[in-house]
Amino acid sequence: VVSTQSTGTYKQRYYTPLEVEQHSSSKDLWVSFLGKVYNLTPLVKKNTGNILLKPILNAGGKDISHWFNTNGTNKSDFDPQIRTHIDARTGCEVPYIPQGRFIHIPPPYPSASWANDFGTPWWKDESYCIGHLSTKTRKIRIINTLTSQEHSLEVCSEETLEEILNRFYKYNKHAGSYTWKYNGKNLVMTKTLEQNGVKDEDEEFYELNLNEEDWLPAIHVYFNDDLTEA
Repeated sequence: VVSTQSTGTYKQRYYTPLEVEQHSSSKDLWVSFLGKVYNLTPLVKKNTGNILLKPILNAGGKDISHWFNTNGTNKSDFDPQIRTHIDARTGCEVPYIPQGRFIHIPPPYPSASWANDFGTPWWKDESYCIGHLSTKTRKIRIINTLTSQEHSLEVCSEETLEEILNRFYKYNKHAGSYTWKYNGKNLVMTKTLEQNGVKDEDEEFYELNLNEEDWLPAIHVYFNDDLTEA
C-alpha cells in the first residue's frame, strides 16, 4: 500500500461530527451544514471585532443545517439558501435568523451603513469548504499482529481503506508497511469497509441491546518487513 500521506498529497474527504466539534474556538472554527464541512477561521479573522460574528462563534464545532432551506438542495446543484419567513410588521420575506443576524445577512430595514460589496456570502463560498460530513460513522478495531497493540477508530462509512490507513498513521507511522486483513482475507484498500465485506451491524446490536464496543469488527494488520513507507 502506498501512502499518499508520505508524499504530502493526501486530502481528507470526509469528517466525523466529533472531528468538527473539536474546532470550536475563535482561532480555529469549523461548522458543518447540508452535508459539508467548512473551515470559517479565515472569515472570523477577517471580521474580528464585528458584532455580527457572534452567532457564528456560538455555532463553532456544530452543525448549522437548520439555518438553511433544505428544499431542492442536492449534491449536483448545491446552492444553500438561508431560511426565510414573512415579517409580521412589513409583510416582506426576510431571513429567518432566531440565532441573531450574522455576517453577510442584510439588516431588516434599509440602512446607509449596510455595505453589500463583499461578493459571495460565506455560506456560498466553496473556498471555505474542506470536505464532506459523514452520513454514517462506525467504529472498528485495528490489531497489530506484530506488536499485539490494538486501537479503536471511529471512521466514516464512505471512506476507503486507504483513507482509514491515513487515519491510522497517528498511531503507527509505518502503517503503510502492513497488509490489512479481515477474517483472514486481504482487504482491497481502494474499497470501503462495506465493499470489503466488513458489515456495519450497530443497528442490530442496538436492537439486541448489545454494547457495540464489545463487538467491533477487528481488522488485523500484518507487517511486511519493509519500512520504505515510513
